[in-house]
Parts: sequence; C-alpha cells; structure tokens
Amino acid sequence: MVPHRVARGALSSTPGPGVSSAGGWAVGSAGTPAGAGAARSPARERRRTAGAATLPGVRILVCPDSFTGTMTAAEAAAAIGRGWSQAAPGDQVVERPLSDGGPGFLDAIRAGRGGTRHPLTVTGPLGEPVTADLLVDDAATAWVESALAAGLHLVAPQQRDPGLTTSRGVGELMGGALDLGARRIVVGVGGTGTCDGGAGLLAGLGARGTPDGLLDGGGAGLVDLAALDLAPALARTGGVVLEVATDVDVPLLGARGAARGFAPQKGASASQVDQLESAMAHWAVRLGRTAAGRSPAVALGAGAGGGMGAALIRLGARRVPGIETVLDAVALGEQVARCELVITGEGSLDWQSLRGKVVSGVAAAALEVGVPVLVIAGRVELSRRDWVAAGIAGAFAAPAQPGEPATAALERVAARLAGTWSRR
Repeated sequence: MVPHRVARGALSSTPGPGVSSAGGWAVGSAGTPAGAGAARSPARERRRTAGAATLPGVRILVCPDSFTGTMTAAEAAAAIGRGWSQAAPGDQVVERPLSDGGPGFLDAIRAGRGGTRHPLTVTGPLGEPVTADLLVDDAATAWVESALAAGLHLVAPQQRDPGLTTSRGVGELMGGALDLGARRIVVGVGGTGTCDGGAGLLAGLGARGTPDGLLDGGGAGLVDLAALDLAPALARTGGVVLEVATDVDVPLLGARGAARGFAPQKGASASQVDQLESAMAHWAVRLGRTAAGRSPAVALGAGAGGGMGAALIRLGARRVPGIETVLDAVALGEQVARCELVITGEGSLDWQSLRGKVVSGVAAAALEVGVPVLVIAGRVELSRRDWVAAGIAGAFAAPAQPGEPATAALERVAARLAGTWSRR
C-alpha cells in the first residue's frame, strides 16, 4: 500500500500510545496483502504509474459495522474518518457505514437503493410497544430490520433474559409490509435480544400454539409447546417472495447455534443456555419441515437472530448472506476499486466475524481487486493466522481508556495508522 514499500511489521512493532494490535499486519513482498490476487484496482494502477514527486493523497474507504452496545456504524465511520483526517488532512476519506442484516440494515439499504421509511408501532422484546420503521422501495420490496423491533439495545442490561424476550414485533413489521402491498419482503436478521426461535415472529403473522400464549412468551417456555398451527402464517405470507438476510450462517442448534453460540451475550446464564438449547431442540421438532421436505433447523442462517432464521425459512424464505445483500445495494465493489485502502471494523473481531459479518464481506470484496483492508475493533480475539487467511492486512484493537468515549479510541487508532499508511 502506501508508502510503496513499508517494512514488514512496521505497524505492530511500534503501535504507539493507546493502540493495541493483534500481531501487526501481513503483506506480500510488493506491499500487497498476503493471499491477494494479481488483479489491480484502477486506483492502485494509478498509484503505481504516478511519479514519486507528484503522488496525490490516499483515497480511503471507511466502511465499518456498528460496535454493538457502543456506537452505530455511522458513528464509528465518522470517528475513524476524523482520526485519519487529523493525521493526514490531504487524504480523501469516504465514509460508507455498513450492516450485515443487523443494526443499521435499513440505513445501509436506503443509502444504496432509496425508498420510503414507514414508522409502525409494534411489540418490543419485553412486550412493550416500540416504534420501528420498515423501508419500501420503488420495486415494491419491503426491507425489515429485526433489530428495530427485537434488538438487544431495546432491553436494559438488568432486564436481559433471552428466555423471556419475544420476536413478535418482527412479524408485525412483516404484516405491515404486506398491508402496504409489498410483493417481496427481505428481513435483515441480527443484533437481536431474543432466543425464541422466531416463535414470536410467527405469532405476529397469525400462527397459533398450544397451550395458548406460549409463542409470545420467549424461548424458555417453548419446551412445553404441545402443538403448532402454522396455517394462518403461511396463508398470510403466501404469494409473497420472502428472503432472510442473516448476519451469521450458523444452524439453530449446537455449539454455535442460537442458544449456545449467542444467548450468553444476550444475558443468559450457563444454566439458562442449557434450558434454551433444550427448548430450541423441541421447537425444531414442532416447526416441522418446509414444503421441500427439509428441516429449517439445519439450514444455513437458521440460528441467526435467536433462531429467527429458522422460522422464516419454515415460511419459505430464501436465506441470503446479509452482508452480500448490503454490499450489492451500495455497490461496494465499485467503491473499493476506486480506493487504495479500506478500513472496516466492529465491536469484536472473533469467530463470528468470519461467518458472514461485515468484516469478512468487506475483506472478500477488497481481495478481489487487491486493495488492502485494515480492521479496527473494540477487541481482537482472532489469531493472526485467521485474519490473514481472510484477506485482512492488519487487525488492531481500540479499547477505550477509563472514562474515555469509545469514539475517541477509534480516532486515536485511526490517526496512528494514518502515520504509516498515508503518503502525507
């Protein structure tokens, strides 16, 4: 990248105050990311042929996900942009906040496709009314962001219990889309505070359970579900194209499923995780099979959104990676090709990051045209081997110091990286 040759490990060997790296960065012999293909982006070709005395500023694409519980994707992008511009004011920084189907999904889609937002009052995760938008574009496609109706951010930390929270509001948003005449509904799934297998979502579309009320009561009670009548929900959504854009590709059950993989971060204790896993196993039986004879519980993305993916797949939804949906909407590949460096990020760079999250999608898009990608995260849990294999040139932790806003930590790390990667 920039400068034309930088000594291997230059970033990691002297991270500077407030910058914590995960083993530095990996480059090829000519300064390209390890594992990068031979293709050159137009921006890189211009840089290669430019005279050293007339090198222009670097064009940087900043496209992070939200930092869960800390800042939105737009706030993160702005913080990184400020830090870089303070250290390298001659560079051009382009901010493109992204989403993988979780928080910020509607904002990202609307930025790329346009559309009209429609506010609705729906049931929140604790049963209280909340206001949530759905987006309808000119092609009669409705875009639903599950986190707006069932997001973890809607539940106060002391009230977080995924055994009790419901996804009903997401089904109500889908019902609102149907009332508006949508012919296609894309549900972005991620960032939820629920683990009810999408039972509440189905109830919001008219499904009935025995005993009555269990579908709305959270995941823990599903272990007692004696019968499930999906006919009303199937009839309600019949004739409409359904897609579920998930932020992860995990199944409903197992070590990385809805309960064991995600319930702890939603407030579940170890014993509650076991209870929820049992409830999800029982729920998988009650869900039955799709019209094609397949079990939705084992489908890719079934465990996303606390199992919401499984419920939508049971209704006939086609699962698509949320990040690919967003990248297509915003034409990110074209934007990456016009830049010389990409910076992305999220709250935690961990195993989930490589299973359909923003970081993996951005890294893949940049790798196609040979543009280096840096990741700034609240914490970095992946090994150097893992993130290099994903096409990432450098991974850097940005923990906030006591009493410091998280945005300030991002600014500081971005400024430090600009000191090495910019031509200044």
